[in-house]
This record gives sequence, C-alpha cells and structure tokens, in this order.
Amino acid sequence: MKQKKRKRNHVSLRVNILFFIVFILFSVLILRLGIVQIVHGESYKREVEKTEDVTVNTPVPRGKMLDRYDRVIVDNKPLNAVTYTRLKGVKQEEKLKIAKSLAKIIDLPVTTNVFGDEDQKSDDKNIVKLTERDLKDYWIATNPEEAKKKITDSDLKKVEQGKLKEEDLYPLQLKRITKKELNTLKDDLEVIAIKSKMETGYELTPQIIKSGLNDQEMAVISEQLSTLPGVDVTTYWDRMYTYDSLLSTLLGNITSADEGLPRENLQYYLSHGYSRNDRVGKSYLEKQYENVLRGQKARIQHVTDRSGNILEEKIVSEGQRGSDLVLTIDMELQKQIEEILTNGLLKAKAAKPGTSLLDRAFIIMMDPHTGEILAMGGKQLVYNESSGKREVKDFALGNITTAYEMGSTVKGATILAGLDSGAINLGTVFYDSPMYFKGGGKKQSSHPIGSAGIGRALEQSSNVYMYKTVLSMAGENYVPHGGLNIPRKTWDQLRSYYSQFGLGVSTGIELDNETTGMIGSDYSLPGKALDLAIGQYDTYTPLQLVQYTSTIANNGYRLKPQLVKEIREPELDTELKGSVQKSVEPEVLNRITMSQEEINAVKAGFRRVMTSGTARAQFSSEPYKPAGKTGTAETYSKGVSVRNSNLIAYAPYDNPEIAMAVVVPSAYVKGTSHALNRELGQAAMRAYFDLKKKGEQELGEKEKQQEEHNQTND
Repeated sequence: MKQKKRKRNHVSLRVNILFFIVFILFSVLILRLGIVQIVHGESYKREVEKTEDVTVNTPVPRGKMLDRYDRVIVDNKPLNAVTYTRLKGVKQEEKLKIAKSLAKIIDLPVTTNVFGDEDQKSDDKNIVKLTERDLKDYWIATNPEEAKKKITDSDLKKVEQGKLKEEDLYPLQLKRITKKELNTLKDDLEVIAIKSKMETGYELTPQIIKSGLNDQEMAVISEQLSTLPGVDVTTYWDRMYTYDSLLSTLLGNITSADEGLPRENLQYYLSHGYSRNDRVGKSYLEKQYENVLRGQKARIQHVTDRSGNILEEKIVSEGQRGSDLVLTIDMELQKQIEEILTNGLLKAKAAKPGTSLLDRAFIIMMDPHTGEILAMGGKQLVYNESSGKREVKDFALGNITTAYEMGSTVKGATILAGLDSGAINLGTVFYDSPMYFKGGGKKQSSHPIGSAGIGRALEQSSNVYMYKTVLSMAGENYVPHGGLNIPRKTWDQLRSYYSQFGLGVSTGIELDNETTGMIGSDYSLPGKALDLAIGQYDTYTPLQLVQYTSTIANNGYRLKPQLVKEIREPELDTELKGSVQKSVEPEVLNRITMSQEEINAVKAGFRRVMTSGTARAQFSSEPYKPAGKTGTAETYSKGVSVRNSNLIAYAPYDNPEIAMAVVVPSAYVKGTSHALNRELGQAAMRAYFDLKKKGEQELGEKEKQQEEHNQTND
C-alpha cells in the first residue's frame, strides 16, 4: 500500500513538470507572436502582400535587310521615347496628375475637328487625333459633380423600375454634354491626348506616349521619374530606309506602336509570345519574314505589391535583335532601273504620239540559273489634283499583282508546244500571207513574209506561223474562206504547255497577293484560240514573263523566283557580316518536256530577233550579245483600242547570266507606235553589265575586311 502511494506521487511529479514545460513553450510562442505582430508587423505585412507579376517583354531592334552586295537597305533608327506602364489599382485622378505633369514637359501634336476646325495634316508619327468621345470622357472625369447632374431623378427611377440598366447611364451623360461645356477643354487637348495614350496601354506593358524626344524633354523627364509613377524613358526603334522610297512597296511595312498586333491574326501572335502592342510586319517581306526579323525581346520581371506599384525589376534576359536578310536584289541596279522607268515614262508622255492612256511600265531582271531576282522595277504615273501635275510612284508590286496581254513575246512557248505535240517539226515551213475564214474573218501578220521556218518566224514575228501551228495541233487544215474549228482540248493543251514555263500559273514566289492572270473562257469563238497563240487573249504578269524567259535561257528549267539570298546572325559591328544561318538554294519547279534540240531552235530564233529582226535597231551592236523577243498586244483600255508594248531578253545568248522582261501596258493607241519597250530594255541591259563589276568589287572589299577581322580575333 505504501509502495503504491509512492508510485502515484512519482507520476504526479512527472505530469507537473510536463505541464510546466508546455506552459513555458506557450509563453515563448505568445511572446514571439507579440514581437512579430507589434514590432515587425508592418514589415511582414508588406512581404506577404508582395507578389511577382507577369514577365514583360521589351522590344529589340528588328533585323536589317541588305542587298546581294551587302549594302544596307533597311536599318533601325534609335529614338528616345517616354513610356507609361499601366499598373493595377491606379486611380483616374492619379493618371490625370501624371498626364498634366507630362504635358508641361513634352510637346505632343494633337488634332481634332470637334470644334469645327479642319484636322491639321502632319507627317509626325506622334500626332494624336482626338475624337468627341475622348473629350467627353475627359470632361466627365474632371467634372464629376456636374456629370452627376446629367443623370435626372427620372433616369434613376427608370433604373429602379427596370426600364434602364445601370450601364445605360454613362451613355446618357455623354449625350447630354453640351458644345459649350466641351469648349472649356480647348486648353487641355495635350493633356487629354497624353491620358488617352496612357489608357490604351495593356497592363504592365510599356505604352509609348511620344517617340523622338529632344534632349531637353529627355533630361527633364529623367530628373522627375521619381514623381511620375509608371513613366519611364527608353529607346524606341524605328525603321530607316537607306534608299528612301526605293522598292518600298516590296520591302513592306510594319505596324505602328498604336496599331500593335493585327486584329485578324491576334490570337496567332499572342500564342507565339507577342505582346498586344508589338510592332510586326504587316506586308510583303516584312510580313513574310517576321519570324526571322523580330529578334528575341528582352524580358523583365516586375515585382509588385497588391496595389500594382512596382517594387522591383529583374532582368531575365537581355534580348537580341533580329536576324538579317540578305536579298537577291542589287540596289544600285534597282536604282538605275527605276530612273530608267521614270525618265522613260515622262519623256514618252511628253513627246511620243498616242500615249494618252500610258500610265505604267515594268522592268524585272532575274538570274536564269538561280531564280534570284536582281531588280524588280515598276512605276506608275498618278495625277495629283492639288498640284495639277503628274507624279511617278513606286509600283514594283505590279510585277506580281497585275497582268496584261503580252503579245508576241509568248511565241517561243507556242513554237515549243507545237514541236512537243508533234504538230510541227524542226524543218516545218509555213507560208505567211493573210488568212481568210468563213464569215469574213481575217487573220494576218503585221506584214507578210512569205515562206518561213521557225527561225525566220520568230525573227520577223510571224503571226501566221503561230496560227497554222495551232491549227495543226487541232488536226485542222487551213482552207481559204473555210470554217474554223478549234476543240476545247486544244485550248487546254496549249495552256498546259504554257504552264510549263510559268505562264498562267503561280510562279512560286513567296509573297502575298500574287495573281496568275486572266484565263479567257469564250470557247465559242475559235479565233480566240489563234489569238491565244500570239499572246493576245490570256493575261500574264511581268514576273511570269521573266520566269518564262529564264526557262528558255537556261535550257528548260523553271526556277522558283527568289528574293532572299541568305539569313544571317545579327552582328554588333555594323561593318562586319554575321554568320550564315541559312542559304536559300535554287529550287527547280519543273523541267519542260521539249528536247534540247527544240529549245536550241527557239533560242536561235530569239538571237535573230536581236541581230536582224524586230529589235535589231536597239540591240544588234550591243557587246553583251543579247537574245529575245518583242511583243505587241492589241487590247482595250477605257474603251479605247490600245497596244501593250513588251520585250523579253537574256544575255549573253550563248551563256546567259541575266534574263529580263519589259512590260509597257497601253503604250500607245491604235494608229501610232514607238519603241519605248526596246529603249527601256536596252538601257536596263546596259545598266546591268555596267554595275555588275562595281558590285562585285564592293563585295570583295567587304569580304577582305571580314577576313582581316577574323584573323585579328584569332
């Protein structure tokens, strides 16, 4: 009994000690919590409220574009800019305060017609056009008490009755703002413009308020950044064109900072890591090679509190400018071609007879062995009503977006179609004299040439030889004053042969909006099949025409037209080349089905055109030994009978290194003539051979500098 009592006392002592220890631990815990709450409470509260927000991508320079001899075509121009980053929880009055402060520092051009004035015209990219809605929104924000009075008790009662919704009240306020009240804002337009730009930005994405800050604006803003939350100064990159507007339509454009991502492709760009206000290529080369030119944006992680205030910025990556495109174009040749076209058009309009409807011309030049386009010139005459004068504008894109009847230039394809189909052979001779058909139809050449084989038919541009070739393809024998029957299958067969050369089909060029021309569909008129054979029915583009020329020049290989030669890594030193990321190799689309002997027969005829035929006056004494074919197509423009005047050529004839197409739509009206097509072609060919050596020398000097640099680094 005594032992049990001792044991109970021993257990009780242990429990008491345990409770004492627990009491001490709770006391320490309570004391610690008190210290955390009272002494460090605010500090820990800030830490708890601190959040890491989205990673922001900031723009880097786009890649450059260079010509085939490494001359810079498109570069980037750095501009100082002020930006505003929209943060969470920032009140309207705080934004208004920032806008007023900025308005005192920067000069932002503003235009509006709200007050009955005409919009001012300006080339300034910073100009802000304010709408009546912009002004009304600002008036409500700055006159809250007066704005409340715009809502009547009757309006509120209708809301209670369910006749109006809460969201209907703001439009009522806007509607009831008077002109007199808006007139009080005339002195606040710049503030309104700045605030409007601040509102358009996406959260935690810098929005450009003004680019091209002068030194004084830059200095003052930099000094006051601590008092302008969300405002920053940065470098903004704008595209710079070394050759001004030369080839501008083909190079394409990029969106402005205000435009941002194109709405029609918004989801695509967002899914590929773009921000909504990023500038992207929106046309032609800038658009086609957007993924190459865009570069890797710098990434900055913003750490913010719950109010949206930026507490810290962490640079995740520095970013890298876009890769460079080396184009196939020779810009010095392009410059010469555009001058030739401009001068030719203006002189023709001033001095040549029958040029009332002449308003455009094209010259396109291609390497027949690679498909590389060396020059793509297009010019259009436009009447400026304000100045009362004609202006010459770039229309290089017309080489792929517009199509015309090409006349006798296609006769080489017609001859080869006849040969391959078995309708004629290399020794076939036809007698060229007017052809008469039942019902009074008449078909003839510009002048009868009597008996002619393939060579003479091309040299003198015999229409009759082509007509009889098509009749033979159709299994028809010509009978004077007899009927004419050309079955549909012959039309299809002839067009199928033309397509082997690229006529009437896509050339394969990787640019938007290429047209393949117009295919005539009136098969009830068999005479149109004869017109088709001499290039006076279907229409083709200048690019299709030069692809056809190249196919014959290189002995039968239709090559894909190329505008990009290389893609290179960006190089910090502007005098040096970046390493090649990708070289664009020649791509053969098809080989024509004609034999080499048959192709040679046409090439011999094309050479005769230049030495003793329809183009001898301009080309017979040229040292580069050209071959080619002239072409005149009868057509209509604005109800008037006109003539398209065209030319194809390549040189030297025995080892071609350049192929060319010259297209002059509506060159003159019926009853007149001139040699503008041949004059343009002669000048263009001379320019190519004169400039080729100069470009190669420039490239050689640059490669020597590159080699010396590499040796120094090694």
